[in-house]
Amino acid sequence: MKNEVTLEEYLSKLSRGKGTWSKLRLVYEKTVKGELKLIDPNPPRTLAEYALRLDYSLWFWTLTVLVLLAVIVVYTSSTIPELTTLRYFLGTLYVLYLPGYVLVEALYPDERDLKPLERLALSIGLSLAVVPLIGLILNYTPWGIRLDPVVASLAIYTLVISIVALVRKYNVYKSTLSQARVIRGRRPS
Repeated sequence: MKNEVTLEEYLSKLSRGKGTWSKLRLVYEKTVKGELKLIDPNPPRTLAEYALRLDYSLWFWTLTVLVLLAVIVVYTSSTIPELTTLRYFLGTLYVLYLPGYVLVEALYPDERDLKPLERLALSIGLSLAVVPLIGLILNYTPWGIRLDPVVASLAIYTLVISIVALVRKYNVYKSTLSQARVIRGRRPS
């Protein structure tokens, strides 16, 4: 397009008297209304680049850290009693939100599919459905329903489904990127 400029150039063209935050708010409002479309000048080309760029995959790395932190706190809170409150908080998040959240991200990889409140409600609801199913499956294994198998199986489930969600989000991103190239008159690579 002829009117393509970087975000920095666009901000500098806005009225000089405004502060940076008010300029950024104006850009945000125009983006939400659809009057302005922000395009990454250097988009990731591979899944690895997509996963390593935090502006695309911050949710994935935050989720991974939360799962690891929850597992660590569950096992260390028995020796360090000060972590009990953190164990309750992370345990609740680990059981009642994260399993459903990764499933919602995998089922609806496009951010435009669901509103944030819908994602939250579905995440909690699907967690309430998935966790008992994992427990039912564990009940018929030699390990049974004890702390170690439950923590391990929830961690494995959450991390595997989050990788599936990451791949699906990358595929959606790649298809929207190729559609934008076709619309702009370029051939997809």
